[in-house]
Amino acid sequence: MKKKSTLYLSRNGLLEPLGQSQVFAYLRGLSRNYNITLITYEKDEDWADKARLQKARTDCKDLGIRWLPQHFRQQPKIVAPAFSMIRMVWLVRREIRQRGIRLIHARSNIPAATALAVSWMTGVPFLFDLRSLFPEELITARRMRRGSFLHRAIIWAERVCLAKSAAVISQTHAAVNHIKSVYPNELKDQCLVMIPTCADLDRFTPPLDQPSGPTVHGCIGTILSGWFRTDWLAAWLSAVAQNDTDARFEIVTRDDADRVRVALDPMNKFGDRLTIGPRPSEEMPAAVRGHDLTVMFYAGGEVSELGRSPTRMAEVLGCGLPVVANEGVGDVADIIRRYNVGVVVKDGSQAAMMAALDELKALRSDPDLTSRCRKAAKEVFSLQAGTEAYCKLYANILGPSRYP
Repeated sequence: MKKKSTLYLSRNGLLEPLGQSQVFAYLRGLSRNYNITLITYEKDEDWADKARLQKARTDCKDLGIRWLPQHFRQQPKIVAPAFSMIRMVWLVRREIRQRGIRLIHARSNIPAATALAVSWMTGVPFLFDLRSLFPEELITARRMRRGSFLHRAIIWAERVCLAKSAAVISQTHAAVNHIKSVYPNELKDQCLVMIPTCADLDRFTPPLDQPSGPTVHGCIGTILSGWFRTDWLAAWLSAVAQNDTDARFEIVTRDDADRVRVALDPMNKFGDRLTIGPRPSEEMPAAVRGHDLTVMFYAGGEVSELGRSPTRMAEVLGCGLPVVANEGVGDVADIIRRYNVGVVVKDGSQAAMMAALDELKALRSDPDLTSRCRKAAKEVFSLQAGTEAYCKLYANILGPSRYP
């Protein structure tokens, strides 16, 4: 029985934590039914890690995945992404000719625009895996001005990709409702599927023993993106420090540690109570289990945040830990309240932070908290369920994977 050939195109790197958790994790399951070519864009620091690069090559080879890593270039602004797209088009067309690719899975807007162009040339269908509200994220981060030429061009491309793709994937119910209201004609007869960020719950599991010692407040992922509220996180750290003199803080991030410290603790009041630094993907389950809770404050209330489904939330809940977050971020607050697995902070004031700490203290005293967190992870963020949803979508477009 021959497998059909598909191509997965991502601007994220396979060697990044997100690439491992939100690209490769799904491809493990999909590779059982499809011959997959994977094109990713790797950052310089990841290319320099020869051991991890070789391990990724071996992992892909073992699964029968043809991995074609490319160099990620962000500068000069506009020019670099444009040249990247031109090379993407060339690469994807080459793979279609040589490998008989039957479906392009495009993760986010730039890969989707590339897939659209190649689809026009070749007739090969593509999936638009929206994942976030990309134009709104750029505006929130002040990287683009609403109404500018670049903004209009991105909106036009997004509109056409939504209309011409074989199916559209979003990661939150809030984003689905938003794009339906913005693009009613393009999505009128479109296949629109919601698949949230998922976590491998066989890796992200609760600790065997209850942690002892100081309470560790964790925060995972980029916080210098422009759409993370560093001022709220700084206010949280300050409130915690006043409330608990023994508490410790760990920021697990690939962001520049000096810049993060300046943003959160410019006077160095926390000293060695605050640690900042990256962890490789294979160490992330242990890193999460080393925390007692996770804090994440995004630019809630901005349209860009309706499409956010934080990977860290899925992984943290899988480890049986509660989440401290804010309103207006995808489905985050709804999940926290529905399963009673965390605290939703009202605003960035010191009073709101202190009130949230009181609520958190009561929540953490509940002996059923760990099991509720784990239940929420299984019901909302299961990797198996997410993989099955992708397999079903592939099969709906291509039919059963029996012939090339």
